[in-house]
Amino acid sequence: MPYALREALAAFRRSPLLTLLSVVAVAFSLFVVGLFGLTTYNIRRAIERIEERVEIVAYLRDDVTDDQLRLVQEEVRTMPEVMQVRYVSQTEALATAMREMEEFRDVFTDLEVNPLPASLELRMKPDARNAASVERVAKQLRAYPFVEDVRFGRDWLDKIESLRRIAAGAAGIIGGAFAAVAAIIIATAVRIAVFARREEISIMRLVGATDGFVRRPFLLEGIVTGLLGGVLAGALTYAAFRLIDAVLLRIEWLPFDWVVAGVVAGTIFGFLSSAVAVRRHLRAL
Repeated sequence: MPYALREALAAFRRSPLLTLLSVVAVAFSLFVVGLFGLTTYNIRRAIERIEERVEIVAYLRDDVTDDQLRLVQEEVRTMPEVMQVRYVSQTEALATAMREMEEFRDVFTDLEVNPLPASLELRMKPDARNAASVERVAKQLRAYPFVEDVRFGRDWLDKIESLRRIAAGAAGIIGGAFAAVAAIIIATAVRIAVFARREEISIMRLVGATDGFVRRPFLLEGIVTGLLGGVLAGALTYAAFRLIDAVLLRIEWLPFDWVVAGVVAGTIFGFLSSAVAVRRHLRAL
């Protein structure tokens, strides 16, 4: 292995321009994938922020007793889909309406009787913010005789689910296409590097070097090239993120494990491309 490492480093020194071109090819290929990942992640975060607003409102009858109110809150809190239950009294509902609908403030002020009902506001857990879970909880709430009505915006929830499915499908198809193109470009760049040293490989074979002995330096070159390309792609993606965040719109940076996965992917692509290129060249000799 020390010999293979020395040979790989010597190859970088002998042909720095070819090495640089290979690293840049890997970097820009993964940079395109990184930009798509940045877009996909922020679309997903936008959908999640919308889903955080998913809630169920159960309007209570005016004759609900304190015992009934306490009972329903205790039972609702035990539901596996529910994250938080909040009781909104008639007075609080009126105050909220006056604050949010200023054009009707005079109308609310002149009322002798508060027409707004008390309610329970339920926030759902992240994995239960879907139509099936919300409908199931709403059905349970309707079973209480002192619950007058249950609202949760079914049409709006259906649109969120449709948007999530479309985003997931687009991410899978377009992301897969970008990854395939990146793999082809990386493989081509590495094959060019191997082809440029075809005479060296032939001489090593003539003096009795085994295929494994010939292959190891090239595999190390592919690993280092892929690693450098992955790191450069991460830096380019971060620069693009900073530019977009400062000039166009506020977005979030990718999770750390996504960045690590990108660098690892570049390293693996470099290794596999080198392995395939050297293997084909050795078969041709």
